Amino acid sequence: MTTLRPQPIPTPEESALPPLPHVDPITQLPILILYPHSRCNCRCLMCDIWRVKTRQEICAEEIARWLGEWRTMGVQRVVLSGGEALLHSHLWELCALLREADIGITLLSTGLLLRRDAASIVRYCDDVIVSLDGPEEIHDRIRNVPHAYRRLAEGVTAVREASADVCVSGRCTVQQANYHALRATVNAARALGLARISFLAADTHSEAFNRPGGWEPERAGQVALAPEALPRLEAELEALEREHADDFERGFIAESPAKLRRRLYQYYAAAVGQEPFPPNTCNAPWVSSVIEADGTVRPCFFQPPLGNIRVAGSLQAVLNAPQSLAFRQNLDTRTDPICQRCVCTLALRPTPTT
Repeated sequence: MTTLRPQPIPTPEESALPPLPHVDPITQLPILILYPHSRCNCRCLMCDIWRVKTRQEICAEEIARWLGEWRTMGVQRVVLSGGEALLHSHLWELCALLREADIGITLLSTGLLLRRDAASIVRYCDDVIVSLDGPEEIHDRIRNVPHAYRRLAEGVTAVREASADVCVSGRCTVQQANYHALRATVNAARALGLARISFLAADTHSEAFNRPGGWEPERAGQVALAPEALPRLEAELEALEREHADDFERGFIAESPAKLRRRLYQYYAAAVGQEPFPPNTCNAPWVSSVIEADGTVRPCFFQPPLGNIRVAGSLQAVLNAPQSLAFRQNLDTRTDPICQRCVCTLALRPTPTT
């Protein structure tokens, strides 16, 4: 099984290790993010993927063709993102190939289909991350799908009953509709039986999530926090730290209080010009890559495409093309405008040996 643990939580010893270096050309790629399916079964306020009308999929035959190269590149974990991967017509054939290659699988999911697919999920995936937007009323309103919370709860229960070995955790995108309910979201995560909960700000600036050209200011303003909301966010974070100290200590809340303040309060304050954006030490373009359902290859969720794996024939042909090498050589994540506004950074570190 993979040596790259699912959703690792840094310990003091691990966090002291420096991030993996920026190495070019890329020959080692621990993490690969795959969009198996192009569409989604939610209609979330902060995302436009559900507006996609065409159905595109990466098929198992393609995975079989690419898998030898991925093994040579040392891919340890594939993260199934998208779109909702569970809408894929033959997802488990694809996953079987990855598991046969000894690659760990993380499933990112809306949770709506977990109950239906629980047996297959625990057979092939060792890590499941579900979207949780808050307690039931808030979650259903943001997801814009009837009984979304109830279906999520039933799905999490089904997966946990199918196998206690699969880690099921939650991720909450904090935005205008739920920023005041962080404590209630932690309580909901515990009620659902999740292993932990993580928080991040909503991306309102990039072209990711089916937003060519980005959102107009009015649309972004429906999701991002206005200046007058910041004091209430700050008070909620302080109350969360005070009332859930044990959850921080045990790692049930994945981020530290200081990291949450940077990731949420400082981020939204910077978005309205009150503070600088938090520093970004991300190494995602050097240790991971994104392959979308149409074959588009990106260095991360938010940066522009580097090429297309179906056109180039292989992942290395895209990642190590002259334009890709030039992109990474000229990329400074501390000053790049897209990186500065990124809500989902990665600073992958070496796996400690025992």
